[in-house]
Amino acid sequence: MSSFEASRSATYMITIIDYGMGNLRSVQKACEKVGAAAEIASTPRAVRAAEKLILPGVGAFRDAIHELQRLDLVEPIREHLRADRPFLGICLGLQLLFDVSYEDGEWPGLGVFAGDVVRFPAHAELKVPHMGWNTLEPTPAAARLLKGIPAGTAVYFVHSYYVRPRDESIVAARTEYGGKFVSMVARGQTFATQFHPEKSQKAGLQLLSNFAAL
Repeated sequence: MSSFEASRSATYMITIIDYGMGNLRSVQKACEKVGAAAEIASTPRAVRAAEKLILPGVGAFRDAIHELQRLDLVEPIREHLRADRPFLGICLGLQLLFDVSYEDGEWPGLGVFAGDVVRFPAHAELKVPHMGWNTLEPTPAAARLLKGIPAGTAVYFVHSYYVRPRDESIVAARTEYGGKFVSMVARGQTFATQFHPEKSQKAGLQLLSNFAAL
């Protein structure tokens, strides 16, 4: 067993939420690679029963929140978070936790964290979307999820929007891209990353192993 593998017998099943907007199989395969059993589910009942929950996502914020509402998944997700059971949001799954997004209009999010989601400003030397490898500057809030991942480790991003939390205490990591933006948040057993662990090779697998071991 490699250094980032977790024992199946020592971890609960991870439930990956399917609302039609995530690279679900990639996330599932990455979890399985570190020895964590993972299932893909799309019903309120499955989300309510989950011991550990991952909310992935790619695409438009508006479409994502509409699909979560249509599938009656909003309240089960909030219940999981209120119970402080392990939760990991990925990319759009991070942004959805906030009050509001200004992506192509103004759209309410899940309201778990106070703050908003805004587009990178125009910058002559930077491309939007921010796509590719960039480094993390973690805070102490990231300690459990980034255990074994040194500061300055590069991870993989694909996004045009980023979050602006009002509560500084939830900021778990920042990343430099024409200025520093929040690339990870954490509170209790709720974690969310703007980057994609499932695409971040060894560092991403270590993060998923840490999540499985919570």
